[in-house]
Amino acid sequence: MTNSVLYEAPGPVAKRRGLVVSVVVGALLLALLAWVLVTLGANGQLTVDKWGPLIDPTNGTFTALWSLLGTGLGNTLLAAVLAMAFSLITGTLLAVSRVVAAPWYRWAVVGLVELLRGVPVVIAVFFASRVLPSFGLDMPVMWYLVIGLTAYNSVIIAEIVRAGILSLPRGQSEAAYAIGLRRSQVLRTVVLPQAFRAMLPALISQLVVIVKDTSLGFIISYVDLVRQGQIVIQNLNNPIQTYFVIGVVFVLLNYALSRAAVFTERRLSQGRKGGFTAPRKAPAAGE
Repeated sequence: MTNSVLYEAPGPVAKRRGLVVSVVVGALLLALLAWVLVTLGANGQLTVDKWGPLIDPTNGTFTALWSLLGTGLGNTLLAAVLAMAFSLITGTLLAVSRVVAAPWYRWAVVGLVELLRGVPVVIAVFFASRVLPSFGLDMPVMWYLVIGLTAYNSVIIAEIVRAGILSLPRGQSEAAYAIGLRRSQVLRTVVLPQAFRAMLPALISQLVVIVKDTSLGFIISYVDLVRQGQIVIQNLNNPIQTYFVIGVVFVLLNYALSRAAVFTERRLSQGRKGGFTAPRKAPAAGE
């Protein structure tokens, strides 16, 4: 019933047309996949020598190779988690500043957001690794990557959170003020939780971007998954196979992050539905 209100249900002709299109597109994708496999096989890219070290545990270099990639994966996850945490904290502070701060400070935040949003993330990472040491801020290479990722992604998250705050009805905050809550309490307990819940899909999409952007650490010699993959390629001369495996690892990481977001959103939705339970009616006299 709800679906029929939102859009017109497809009829028999539309269903047949959709089925035909699906079959044609599927056949084209299968043909493209077959052509790619045949081409790779003709160029010797499907041999055991190329794939064995990556997928065959009995191969002599399998353990050492995955130990190398595992070290890079651990460093990638560490940089991603730190960049996510700092980006969420900094972005939330910037979003709140744009909403509640004084006009002059608000314009300063707007200028910072527009500046950092227009800078490519690779330049932000490279800039942090070259400029900060000149000011005496010598630190492990990982922190330059985290700072560059935070500088770029925090302003994106700030815009997402600000949009979530502005999408809330004014009655939400007005009701909180009416019961005597201070501004900080209203933001912390009423506004921000609802803003994060409303913008959760967009926030998760940006966190996925952070995970993928950690691969830029190789430009500053950070020992991440991509950097370790380059070492593997130099020794085994199998770039297609190694980058394919690294790509699959990133896909699995981002898929796990997306599923965690779906689980979180579902739990939050259950919490909202749990709400008020009507009290039982008192028994009448004589019952």
